[in-house]
Amino acid sequence: MVRDGLFIFNSVHRVMKAEKVLKSGSVNARVMPVPRQLSSDCGLALAFPLAERETAEILLHSAGIVPEETWKLEEGGGYVRI
Repeated sequence: MVRDGLFIFNSVHRVMKAEKVLKSGSVNARVMPVPRQLSSDCGLALAFPLAERETAEILLHSAGIVPEETWKLEEGGGYVRI
């Protein structure tokens, strides 16, 4: 499964809660370290398939969880903020 989207949160607690919400909504999400070229207060991010972004955002907002930042993985390996 390609996980080419990345949500960054401001706490480990929010990352873990978001992962639980997305998995319960059948979004294939995975906790991972924040890539070095990006920054985060907690050091963890949530990778997800960009094709499932709309569903993921609806699920998170319904649960009262808002990512600090959303990024897209480019073909060359870099990230673009979206």
